[in-house]
Amino acid sequence: MTTAVQSDLREQAAQRFAQLGWPTPELEEWKFTNLAPIERIEWRADDGAARASQKTGVVSLRGQALAELVFSNGRFVDAAGAAPGLEILPISQAASHPMFDRHYARYADYQRHALTALNTANAQDGAFIVVRDGATLDGFIHLLFIGAGDAIWSHPRNLIVVGRGAQVAVVETFYGDGNYFTNAVTEIVAGESSVVDHYRIERESIDAFHVGTVQIHQERASHVTSRHIALGGGLVRNEVNVALAGEGANLTLDGLFVLADSQHIDNHTVIDHVKPHCDSLELYKGILDDKSRGIFDGLIIVRPDAQKTNSRQVNRNLLLSETAIIDSKPTLEIQNDDVKCSHGSTIGQLDEEAMFYLRARGISESEARSLLIYAFASEIVDRMKIDAVKENIRAAMFRRIPKGLPERRSATR
Repeated sequence: MTTAVQSDLREQAAQRFAQLGWPTPELEEWKFTNLAPIERIEWRADDGAARASQKTGVVSLRGQALAELVFSNGRFVDAAGAAPGLEILPISQAASHPMFDRHYARYADYQRHALTALNTANAQDGAFIVVRDGATLDGFIHLLFIGAGDAIWSHPRNLIVVGRGAQVAVVETFYGDGNYFTNAVTEIVAGESSVVDHYRIERESIDAFHVGTVQIHQERASHVTSRHIALGGGLVRNEVNVALAGEGANLTLDGLFVLADSQHIDNHTVIDHVKPHCDSLELYKGILDDKSRGIFDGLIIVRPDAQKTNSRQVNRNLLLSETAIIDSKPTLEIQNDDVKCSHGSTIGQLDEEAMFYLRARGISESEARSLLIYAFASEIVDRMKIDAVKENIRAAMFRRIPKGLPERRSATR
C-alpha cells in the first residue's frame, strides 16, 4: 500500500535524480570514487519470486534476536519474534501507521544526494520500527538483507523511530552472492533521552556493488552509538549523516573496514552539531591489503549556536602491501569559539618490533601478521555490546585475514 505522500515523494525524487544524475569524481564528495561501473549496467528489479538465499543461515541471528526480518533483493521474505513496547513490520505494510508519514523521508536528503533520490524513487521493502516511549528492549532486532543474482538491483528502505526515554539495539546485515547492486537507506529518529545502539554489517559478495546511507536525527539528551563494519563488496560507498538536533545529545560513531584484492570502499561521514552541549566521538579504522583502496572522508560541523560542543574524530589505517591505497580526509568546520574539537589521521604498517617478538616465540609469520591485524581491529570489535554480533564479526575477520595474507615478507621489511 502506498500513500499519497509516498507517491508524491517517489515522483519528486525521480525528477531530482534525473536532474542530479549519477555522481562523478568531479564532485568533491565523490572525488575518490567512480560509479561508472554501476552506471553502465542495465539493472533490473527482482522478478517478484523473493526467496532467501540458501546461505541465509550463515548470517541469520534468529533465536538470538528479539525479532528478525529477512529481505531478498529488496523484498520482504520472512519475520519472526516480538517484544512488548515494540512495533515492527515491513515498511510496505506501514502506510496506515500514524507515525509513518510524519517521519518517512524527512531526514535523508534526496534533494542533495543523488543515490538517496534514487532510493526514494525506487524504494522497495525494509523495516518500519517504532519503539514506544519509555520501552526498554532487553535484546536486539536483526534486519537481514540478502542480495542474489546478476544485474539485479534493490533499494531497501528502513525507518526506525525510538520514543522518548526508550532503549533499543538494531543490527542491519547485508550479505549475498552474485553481481548485484544494493542501494539502501536507513533513517533513525532518536527521541528525547532515548538510547540507541545501531550496528551496520556490510558483508556483500565480492562481485557486488553497495551504496548505504544512514541518516540519524537526535533529539535532546539522546544517546546514539552507531557502528559500521565493512568486509565485503567490490565497490562500496557507506554514508553516515548525523544531526545532533537536541541540546545535550551524545554520539559515538565507530567504523571498521577490512579490504583485500582490488576492493574499493569509500566511507563518508558528516556529524552536524546543531545545538549546544553535545558530544561526539568518531573512530574509524581501515585494514588494507593487495591492490585495495579505502577512503575516509569525515566532516564535523559545529553550528554558530552549538556552544560547549565536545567533538573528537580519529582515523587510523593499517597498510599491508605497497600497492594498497588509503585516502584520509578528516575535516572540522567550526562556526563558534566555545568548543573543544580535535581530529587526526594515521597511516602505518605492521610494527616490526612486534613481528620480531612474536616470531622469536615460535609463531609463524602468517600467524603473527594475523594476530597483529586482529589486535589493531579489536579496539572496534571489542566495544560491541551484542555478543552474537561480536562473535560473527570475529569469525568473518578470521576467515578473511588468512585468505588475504599469504605467507610472505612483512610489509615493514
